[in-house]
Amino acid sequence: MPDLTNPLATIATPIIAAAGVLVAAIATAVLTYWTTKKREREAELRKEKLEHYKDFMGTLSGVISGERTAEAQQAFARACNKLNLVAPLSVIRALRAYQEASGEEQDAAASERRAAQMSKLFHAMRDDLKVGQAGDEQGYVFNFWAVNEPTTAPSKRPR
Repeated sequence: MPDLTNPLATIATPIIAAAGVLVAAIATAVLTYWTTKKREREAELRKEKLEHYKDFMGTLSGVISGERTAEAQQAFARACNKLNLVAPLSVIRALRAYQEASGEEQDAAASERRAAQMSKLFHAMRDDLKVGQAGDEQGYVFNFWAVNEPTTAPSKRPR
């Protein structure tokens, strides 16, 4: 039963309730706005990372497939440097390990170490982009496809 001797208490209760609802509505709107903006920033960063990773893969492919021109090497260096800006430390560490393995001699064991480090780098990139499913085979070794230029012109057969 309301206290009729204090009319201020009778009026204050609905005002306090309305103020509480207003504060809750504002807090919900702010939280929704903040989480939406956060998701948008994350999506934009993921898109940016994907572009940098694609650029890196293209330049790496060019360098590996035998295009060791000065321009190809410069493009590869720029792509590596761009990764320092957007990639997480797991990718940067894998990139550094691959670069160190690439500087080794050219024997079969070094080639296997380079392939293993390159695969670790690709796995780190895929994990960063959340490509594939959790628990993907981390032991899988990635390889590049390369076009081998024919050493002699193909013979033409008469028709």
